[in-house]
Amino acid sequence: MYRLWPPDEAGNVDRAELERLYGYPEGESKWVAVNFVSSVDGAVEVAGRSGGLTNAADREVYPLGSKLADVILVGSNTAVIEEFRGIEPDEDQAELRERHGLAPIPRIAVVTSGRTLPPDAPVITDVQVPTIVITSGSAPRELREQWEAAGAEVVLAGETEVDFAAATAALEQRGLRRIHCDGGPRLFGSLLEAGAVDELRLTISPLLVSGTADRIAKGAGIDPARLSLASVLAQDDTLLVRYLVSNS
Repeated sequence: MYRLWPPDEAGNVDRAELERLYGYPEGESKWVAVNFVSSVDGAVEVAGRSGGLTNAADREVYPLGSKLADVILVGSNTAVIEEFRGIEPDEDQAELRERHGLAPIPRIAVVTSGRTLPPDAPVITDVQVPTIVITSGSAPRELREQWEAAGAEVVLAGETEVDFAAATAALEQRGLRRIHCDGGPRLFGSLLEAGAVDELRLTISPLLVSGTADRIAKGAGIDPARLSLASVLAQDDTLLVRYLVSNS
C-alpha cells in the first residue's frame, strides 16, 4: 500500500498507519464515516451485489472501518440483499479492539421504513449482540414487536419517516459515537440530506461496468457538499480515497 496524498507524506503505509487513517477522531462527539466501493464509472454493484467490485486492496482497508467502530449502520435493503450478519471477531480483531479500548463486538444498526426488514432477517437473528433497528413511528406496531421478540432493540427516530439526524444522535446517546456506515446509496443520500456525514471512504475499483447500477448516493438531492481530500492510497490499480465532508 502506497500513499499518494498528502504529497509530503508519500510513501509506503504500514498497518499502524492504516489503523490511524481508517480509525476515528478522538473526543466525545460522534463521527459518521460512510464506506463504499465503486467502479471507475461509478457503479456500486455487479449483478446486484457489491462483491463483484471488491479486491485485495479493498479487503485490506475496508474492514478497518467496522473493526474500529462502535456501531455499523446499514440500510435494510443492503442488509437483506447482502445477507448481512453479526460480526464474529477473530483473534486479530479482538486484539485490535481491545488495544483501542473498544467493546469486543461492534453493534449493528439497521435503518428501515418497516417494509423491507423481516423479523427473521439474519441481521437480527444471527448476531452476538442485539441489533438496533432504527425506524419511524409509522412502522406497524406489530412489526416493531416482532423485531423486539427476535432480540432487536427498536429505536423510533421521526414520526412518519426516519429522521437521520435524530437516528445518529440516538446512537451517540448510547455511547456509539464511532459510526461506520455500510450503505446503501439511499441511506447515504438520506444522511447527506440530514447533514450527518463527516467522512467518505471510497475504494475505486479498476473496472468499467456501465449498465444501470446505482451510484454511491441516491435521494432527493442536496446543495453540493464541499469535500476536502484527506488521503489517497494506491495498491496495484486500485485507489483508496478519504474525503472529509463540510456540513456548513
